[in-house]
Amino acid sequence: MEISGGATYIPLMGAIPFDTLKLARTLREKAHFTAEQAEADALADAFQDRVATKDDLALLEQRLTIKIGGMLVVAVGVLTALLKLIG
Repeated sequence: MEISGGATYIPLMGAIPFDTLKLARTLREKAHFTAEQAEADALADAFQDRVATKDDLALLEQRLTIKIGGMLVVAVGVLTALLKLIG
């Protein structure tokens, strides 16, 4: 999605506006990149820190498994306590 001034908004968690047009122009002018190279490099830089790796996803899966397991243990404990109180 493009916003004013040619900046590109990357709709990800915690995303911030990133001016890919400005970066592409800088690459063309200062590093003598072709227009295609500059645009491709600008987009790669914009997404570099925002993409989850397989390791990130594996860590997230592990953390979610532990949290869900903990909630299950608590739920079973609460149900057991309620059954003892009622019965």
